Amino acid sequence: MNAKPSSRRRFIKAATLFAAGSIAGLLGCQIGKPFLVNPCRDPAFDALLENPWLASVWDGLNPADVWDCHVHLAGIGDSGNGLVVGEKLRSLLHPVFYTQRLFYLNGGCVSAEAGTVDENYVRRLALLAKNMRPGFKAMLFAFDWSHDDEGRPVRDKSTFYVPDDYARRMAAEHPDVFEWVASIHPYRADAVDRLEAAAAQGARAVKWLPAAQNIDPASPRCDAFFAALARLRVPLISHCGLEKAATGSNMEHFGNPLRLRRAMDAGARVVVAHCATAGKDEDLDAPGRIGTSFDLFARLMDDPQWQGRLFGDISAIALRNRQPEVIKTLLVRDDWHGRLLNGSDYPLPGILPLVSPGALASHGLLPKEAVAVLEALREHNSLYFDLALKRHLCWQGKSFPAQVFATRPFFEAA
Repeated sequence: MNAKPSSRRRFIKAATLFAAGSIAGLLGCQIGKPFLVNPCRDPAFDALLENPWLASVWDGLNPADVWDCHVHLAGIGDSGNGLVVGEKLRSLLHPVFYTQRLFYLNGGCVSAEAGTVDENYVRRLALLAKNMRPGFKAMLFAFDWSHDDEGRPVRDKSTFYVPDDYARRMAAEHPDVFEWVASIHPYRADAVDRLEAAAAQGARAVKWLPAAQNIDPASPRCDAFFAALARLRVPLISHCGLEKAATGSNMEHFGNPLRLRRAMDAGARVVVAHCATAGKDEDLDAPGRIGTSFDLFARLMDDPQWQGRLFGDISAIALRNRQPEVIKTLLVRDDWHGRLLNGSDYPLPGILPLVSPGALASHGLLPKEAVAVLEALREHNSLYFDLALKRHLCWQGKSFPAQVFATRPFFEAA
């Protein structure tokens, strides 16, 4: 039954007030220590670097080997570069998604400088990367449309769209700090041709979010694409586990880590984004049984046949919605460390409510003495914050070794 007009008006009014309150917050209406909105201070933070917790971040690392392998391009599509934001993120009729978009932009410190929102997002990101050590790079993600089973774009079911060409051109404009990652739906008729073109143009990987894009990695429709990935030595970075940011086609079961076996069987190298550290999936080896997505990822990691083909990125593992036990497992499983790759999931580390150094310290995962300087650092440079936080994560004397952060050799392998 359709809602009565009066009910609809009340809903729109409530949604408007909700979003208006969020906008007010994003304009800086908070008192005392920032807890909701990032104040986005000057990326130059030389005074903080004297702190011993930050001075040790680069120990054992060659900055030229440190490529953040999970960085999102965002904006509102006002640059004319083809970026599209879906209706849910734009409309007050969807206040949760609308507010979510505001937080993404605040996490990316989009300012009121001259130019478009899209341009300012990239400008700030490039500035953050330049204020890392020389040689550091961020890998920019494109994001393809959701497609139907016949390989046709379904724009009204797509949360957002970031063209390959946009990611490629941003990397070309800032070659000292950016690389780029293509996003190609495998059902499209020209998928292999597009992959070959992207590889020739310097794409370092392909990014999928199966649940949002309607991609079943276990489908034979992906076989030609997997064969091309293996032939070209282009790795696939695929989201696994729970997904809340991009809903799209709402095919949550497509994010089951076990569905990626088909890609590895074809010889492709697969990177499970976030190490599947959130959500639950059906255990396809025992139909009807439900397990955590992380446990299914762990099973794949422990299977000797996937050595050299299965990897995990540690982006988003420190978010509040991750269980401390999962972080502890990743730290103590040093037999996995050679197959873990660091990524930030930028702009998420810049969204203050999402990551709490204090909460991580309360679980014994961070030194309490490091909390204050990490929180201060985040207000200046959330990329640096993410790197520093993960370099200091520790459990039972185990930390992530330098090789987890030295990702360049993996993505340059051919």
